[in-house]
Amino acid sequence: MVTDIVTSDYRTASVFRKYNIDFCCGAKIPLETACTMRGLSVETVKSDLENAIRTISVSTSLRFDEWKLDFMADYIVRMHHDYLKTALPETMEFLKRFADGHRKKYGYLTELENVFLDLIQEMLPHLTQEEEILFPYIRQIAHAYYNNEPYAGLLVRTLSKPVADVMKHEHETVSRVLNRMRELTGNYAAPQNACTSHKVAFLKLLEIDNDLVQHMHLENNILFPKAIAMEKEMLQRK
Repeated sequence: MVTDIVTSDYRTASVFRKYNIDFCCGAKIPLETACTMRGLSVETVKSDLENAIRTISVSTSLRFDEWKLDFMADYIVRMHHDYLKTALPETMEFLKRFADGHRKKYGYLTELENVFLDLIQEMLPHLTQEEEILFPYIRQIAHAYYNNEPYAGLLVRTLSKPVADVMKHEHETVSRVLNRMRELTGNYAAPQNACTSHKVAFLKLLEIDNDLVQHMHLENNILFPKAIAMEKEMLQRK
């Protein structure tokens, strides 16, 4: 059954939403029937479902602190920024659809929606700022530093202040939003009698929470401090 597929792995909900197949409480029909009703290829939908649940794990033994900074900046963009650009608006849509049908039953949903919208409005411009300004500069000084370029010191534009501002912004905004979302959802624990949409919305929020925690750790504890230290060393070379 369609509902059973989503219940077993919430990530499949995105595929059903893509094809406009209902996966919530009333979707007690086989996948093949749902595809036929929509004029869809069963094999195509099954292929998308398999791709959606494919797990890519990152080993906890990775020594992020030993990576070169230009490589780390690229990793953050591809693994975290690209993910958030897709996941934030998609999760907002899931949350809104769920809230619209359950607002009277769960009074906190309006605040949860608003808090999550705050996160989106803060994070998307923030990602752009990093990709267009901070990260290109970090790549530039990293290249000069690692290659011991004679002009390296000339590139330094005092990274510490904008980075401090970014770190302060991230800590205050993201921490406030995540803490409030955890409070409102009981750490993303849906009630026992929750419908499938309820569970999907909460699991998507949890996935974003986990990503942001790792994302901020890589930037605030490794990338930015090492870039500032590199910048200071380059200034002393002049």
